[in-house]
Amino acid sequence: MTAELLVVARDWADDDPHDGDQAEIEALIEAENTEELARRFAGPLTFGTAGLRGPLRAGPAGMNAAVVSRAAAGLARYLTDTGHGGRGVVVGFDARRRSDEFAQVTAAVLSGAGFAVQVLPRPLPTPVLSFAVRHLGAVAGVMVTASHNPPEDNGYKVYLGDGAQLVPPADREIEAAIAAVTSVRGLPRSDDWITLGDDVEDDYVAAVVDALEPGRVPLAARQHLVVAYTALHGVGSATTRRVFEAAGFAPVHAVPEQDRPDPAFPTVAFPNPEEPGAVDLLTALADRVGADVAIAEDPDADRCSVVCGGRQLTGDEVGALLADWLLRRGVRGTYACSLVSGSLLHQLTRAHGVPSEETPTGFKWIIRAGSPEAPLVFGYEEALGYAVTPTVARDKDGISAALAVALLAAELATEGRRLTDRLDELATEHGLFATGQLSVRVADLSLISGAMARLRARPPARLLGRDVEVTDLAESEPPVDAVRLLGDGVRVIVRPSGTEPKLKAYLETVVPVQDDAGVPAARGRGADELAQLRAEMSVALGL
Repeated sequence: MTAELLVVARDWADDDPHDGDQAEIEALIEAENTEELARRFAGPLTFGTAGLRGPLRAGPAGMNAAVVSRAAAGLARYLTDTGHGGRGVVVGFDARRRSDEFAQVTAAVLSGAGFAVQVLPRPLPTPVLSFAVRHLGAVAGVMVTASHNPPEDNGYKVYLGDGAQLVPPADREIEAAIAAVTSVRGLPRSDDWITLGDDVEDDYVAAVVDALEPGRVPLAARQHLVVAYTALHGVGSATTRRVFEAAGFAPVHAVPEQDRPDPAFPTVAFPNPEEPGAVDLLTALADRVGADVAIAEDPDADRCSVVCGGRQLTGDEVGALLADWLLRRGVRGTYACSLVSGSLLHQLTRAHGVPSEETPTGFKWIIRAGSPEAPLVFGYEEALGYAVTPTVARDKDGISAALAVALLAAELATEGRRLTDRLDELATEHGLFATGQLSVRVADLSLISGAMARLRARPPARLLGRDVEVTDLAESEPPVDAVRLLGDGVRVIVRPSGTEPKLKAYLETVVPVQDDAGVPAARGRGADELAQLRAEMSVALGL
């Protein structure tokens, strides 16, 4: 096996188009570091929940120029084979290490395959790329980003002509086309592609503002709202400021240490608003300036986190607030959330007599919810992703969500209320839907498969002292690698993360609000029951 591995590695290095990546593999071969080579050649990156993602390193199991070249060539072959050869493709990129290089590699390979390639002018948010695909009439789009992953990662999201990310069978067909690429050095390349100007971003800003109708909230309320904001070292700041200014808000108060793109993400352990400590600087700034609401976007600005009254709201709480706001505005159509998101959305839509859908995890599924008679008007996932303007970007969009949150906060402020007050009102009306997670990060992926196997073989029969019914969602359509445990007022869904080496258990308990004890007592009971669920599921998973 060692001799075979060295031969495979040598063949890869000889075909690698990037001198630095080639030298990286050659150094490992010379040192006969078969342990590291085995990691690099364990298998190619595959399309997960949100495209290709992996560490920046040479070899097929990393993000590098050779892997990106193969991905672009596979996409070109797929588009050609499906009757879209020679048409337009738009490419975007964020500010992570090598993102601009990977965008240029993609453009050169696609252009060499005969496509009319347009590249966004600078690092821009992912929602701008999703918008650009349909706005420019392209048949596909590529966004080079690893979103909220650690600094050492990068990634590659592919959108088709509808502006949405890949779903089966397109992802598997593109992977097959990538696997069929025999030589990266032999790929035709061309510099016959163009760099776009600012028009696309201008049009995106106008479209978001137009879709959310800020004029329905009094101008004075918008101008007086105090907003704290962080881009979390990502690319969202400039575009978000433009959207807020166009919507009539006063300038946001930004966390200065995190306002400019920095691929090292020096102030956070993980550039993910969900991670502990990620919004500490934002919360401190909000306290200093007396912010009515504080908003964090992830590095490619497709996710949005909200802090109000010193408390970071959960994705389910923000999803419920935005759905409730749109429903009260009279926005009719389909409302959707992923199966691991909270159940309150469905309760709200039933109360307003509009349809809702539960989808598999991943925004590629959420954005495809609805029907011609009742198109999608709002979708969300508990991991801080929201589609408030699905006619603008066919993906989650942290910038339009940030504007919607600010408009809601300004509207509530005219009555002396805050986001948290509206959450209490919803709990009184519908019950307190308390949601949380048990999340386990692992270095050895076999621990995740082992835990899932144990759960499927010996699932708990009771949770919180209540009988639960177990459903293996791998047998659903489309199949999902997840297990659901459902009982009276309790729900747990366990699945491996599609973007990180984590096993996640999504927890929910529904607590009635008693008139004599009120919402605070219900929140206390909800927190206790979530803690008990974490303990019970830790035992069930053996982790």
